[in-house]
Amino acid sequence: MNLLRMSAVPILEQLYLEERLLRTSVDNWCIVNDRTSRPTIVMGISGFTGGGTVIVDDGTVFVSFICNKNAIPGLQPYPHPIMSWTGQLYSEVLQGFGDFHLRENDYAFNSHKFGGNAQSIIKERWIHHTSFLWDYDIKNMEYLKHPTRAPKYRSARPHVDFLCRMKDYVPSKSTFIERTIKSVGNYFLVKPFGLDDITTEPSCTLPHSTKLLTRQELEDAYSSQSAQQSSENYGHQHTLPQLRSSCLPDEKKKIVCHPTKQLLEKETAGSMIVSDSSGAVVCSF
Repeated sequence: MNLLRMSAVPILEQLYLEERLLRTSVDNWCIVNDRTSRPTIVMGISGFTGGGTVIVDDGTVFVSFICNKNAIPGLQPYPHPIMSWTGQLYSEVLQGFGDFHLRENDYAFNSHKFGGNAQSIIKERWIHHTSFLWDYDIKNMEYLKHPTRAPKYRSARPHVDFLCRMKDYVPSKSTFIERTIKSVGNYFLVKPFGLDDITTEPSCTLPHSTKLLTRQELEDAYSSQSAQQSSENYGHQHTLPQLRSSCLPDEKKKIVCHPTKQLLEKETAGSMIVSDSSGAVVCSF
C-alpha cells in the first residue's frame, strides 16, 4: 500500500486527489492529511462519496483508504464490511486510549462521536474517507444545523454534547498517526510516497464531481432556499438550477445545499463546492 502523508492540504485539493487516485490508479493507497488550511463546512463529504455534514479545520485529521476490491482477503466490497474492517483497524490503533466503538457509521469513544466516515465503491475499487476531530472550535459548531436524519445513538443531543475531542483521549496527534500507519502495516506492505511521486493522469484532464462556487452563488443559493422552503421542510433536497455545473454527470440529479445565514453574514470571502445529491457542498470561510 502506498502511504501519502500530507499536512495542511486544503480539503478541496485532497478530494480532487482522492478522486483521481480512485479512478486512475491501480495501486492501494493510504492518505493521511494532518489538518486543512482553512475552516470549511462540508455537507456530504466528499464530492464523490456520501456522508453527513461536518466542519473541518486545523484540528481535523483526515485518513483515507483507496483500495482494489481484492486488496484485503475475504473482505466483501460493500459498505458494511468495509466499515467493519476499518473499525477493527482503528480499535487496534486506539487500544488503551478510551472506550472505542464503531457506532452505526461513526467512530466514537463510548457514545461521543469523534470520527465521521464516507465511502464510494466503483467497479473494481473503493474509498473509505474519515474526518477525525482531534480538536474543534465550539463556535464553529454553531454553523451546523441538527440533521433531519441522525444515528439513533445520538439521542437528539446537540453537537456540543454529541461530539468529543480525540486530544482528550489520545496523548498526541503524532501518536495517533504513527499507530494508524503501524496498524496499516499489519495488513499491507507500506511504501511511503510523496505528492511528486504520483504519476497517474493529471487531475486537470479529469471531470471533477465538485466545483468551486463564488460567494454570489452561495448567496443566490441561500436566497433560493429561503423562497422555496418553509421551516418544516428546511434541510430537504431541492433542485437548484442556478448551481448546475457541466461537471455534474446527470442534469436530473438534485443538489444538496444548506448555506446558513450566519455564514453568509461573515465578513470574509466565502466559497462553496457543489456536487450531485450523492456528494457534497463545501463552504469555506
